[in-house]
Amino acid sequence: MASPSTGVRPIESRSVAEQVTVELRRSILCGDLEPGREFSLREIAGMLNVSFIPVRDALRNLESEGLVITRPGRSALVAPLDLDDLHAIYRLRRTIEPEIASRACLLLADGELDRLEQLAAGFGDEQLGMDAIYDAHHEFHMALLAPAASAWDVRLLSTLWRAAERYIRIGFGALDPDPQEHHRREEAHEALIDVFRRRDPDAAARAVRDHLERNERIALRALGDGEPADAPAPQRDRTAKDGRRPRR
Repeated sequence: MASPSTGVRPIESRSVAEQVTVELRRSILCGDLEPGREFSLREIAGMLNVSFIPVRDALRNLESEGLVITRPGRSALVAPLDLDDLHAIYRLRRTIEPEIASRACLLLADGELDRLEQLAAGFGDEQLGMDAIYDAHHEFHMALLAPAASAWDVRLLSTLWRAAERYIRIGFGALDPDPQEHHRREEAHEALIDVFRRRDPDAAARAVRDHLERNERIALRALGDGEPADAPAPQRDRTAKDGRRPRR
């Protein structure tokens, strides 16, 4: 066993905390742990058959991702859906992603663009569940930006994408019964590939920005915003229909 002076933590304990983080994140993102739900560390530890320590560590990680809010003592709640948060997430994404896209379009190999086009074609599969859709969506956008993304870019984007995922899942889930929505997803992502093939940095940046704006509008509409998907993304403060006030 390692001496305490070495500063090396037991791998088993860290592994359990990581597993708890993954499972709680999955439960929050898919809605099994719904927004605003309060729970105790004892409750979660019992559900997962683990001790308090990995649950506490997992909640710290998830709080840094904006998915939970910890409270004094041994309790926490799933972060409510908040339209101000949604606007902030997408404002940051529109700042970062188009600029990376403008450089990535010059670096992506033709073979990789061919692969991504095939991946985008799969978005039209009506049999895909939400987990498969979002995993493929994440893979597509990461690969599209990867040649020009630094390690810090990837860290920031991963945090923003996780924060946005609940909203996008709700938006996609609300539209999922419409078969045309699957074709829209396919066409929207194939259109991005077409723009990247032109090797025009300004056009690539503009296409990614427009794509993000439309996804934000889809999420807003699903949350009861009531505006059509083609309307400009609103900038005023709002909160979701659950009646919670936006956090300032």
